[in-house]
Amino acid sequence: MTPLRVGFRCDAGHKAGVGHLVRCVALAEQLLTEGIDVVFLGDLGDLAWARRQLDGRRLPLVDGPTTPAGMVAAAHRLCLDALVLDSYELDPACAGALRRAGVPVLAVVDGDHRGQEADLYLDQNLDAELLPVDLPPGATRLAGVRYALLRDSVRRARPATAPSARQGGPPRVLCFFGGTDAFDAAPVVAELLVATGVPLAVTIVAGRPATRDALAALPPGPGQSVTVIEPTDDLPALVRAADLVVSAAGTSLWELLCLGAPAALLWVVDNQRLGYERVMAHGLAAGLGRLDEVRGGGPARAAAVDELRYLLLDPTRRNAFVGLGWKFIDGQGKRRVTEALLNVIVTMRSSGNLCYFPW
Repeated sequence: MTPLRVGFRCDAGHKAGVGHLVRCVALAEQLLTEGIDVVFLGDLGDLAWARRQLDGRRLPLVDGPTTPAGMVAAAHRLCLDALVLDSYELDPACAGALRRAGVPVLAVVDGDHRGQEADLYLDQNLDAELLPVDLPPGATRLAGVRYALLRDSVRRARPATAPSARQGGPPRVLCFFGGTDAFDAAPVVAELLVATGVPLAVTIVAGRPATRDALAALPPGPGQSVTVIEPTDDLPALVRAADLVVSAAGTSLWELLCLGAPAALLWVVDNQRLGYERVMAHGLAAGLGRLDEVRGGGPARAAAVDELRYLLLDPTRRNAFVGLGWKFIDGQGKRRVTEALLNVIVTMRSSGNLCYFPW
């Protein structure tokens, strides 16, 4: 039998970040293990790290259509049995056009469906299953962190049992804000950490030369060291080795929780606010607030410095977060999503509604 082929429509770039790509790559890994062919449709800009995610897994990339007609034509040309759409910018009408053409659609969303008419919706955010939503007739929704899409590198690094508290020595802090740090959060957080006055060893992931230059100009205080590195595939190991991880409440948040890391979070853009608030409500990480408010100085900045100082000086405080997320996210989300997607494809094929393209 001809193998199934699934397409992924997503982009990455200095402004868009790499979160959409990362979670699509995670699902693609699972599909490959099921013997399903995968092709990506999109634009990765000039991000070398993003391109390595596809090249290292031998995942083909073609140009991504932006119109409904273009998406349907691409599905025919590439002989796609289903399409995964993960974008805030893509015309929402693309999903409905594909569905009417008989191509099953999985829409990856973060709360807002953007008017997309899909067969399957995935919202992997914490407590997403509690939100009331209206779905098109016949559609299914996968909601909550049990469906979180995590790459194999994260799943391999996940400890077999809940990690234990860490003790001794100056705290080792890891800071990263996605593959691009489009809003320059790293220099802001570096200033906050230095302002605590606590001896520490900070490793900061910075993808852009301008960000690295800004970090190089920041003088550390007594007993403090700051090391700046480029985006790396060894990030899960760095997370496991850190006493505290400071990051944004984006896609990487679920990776941190799955690894059981003690974390302090900022929300950088509006679509991260819900995830940030839910994590705070469950007490799974420390909160530093909104990046723009912290960057602006005043009480928000002072509160963030105080919280970081508290975490750095008191191992009991930061160790209270160790392993909490590990219990929430088991790393099996992409297997569950794959089963649901294959069920949609098989059901449509058996009913004769699937637009099947023989090779």
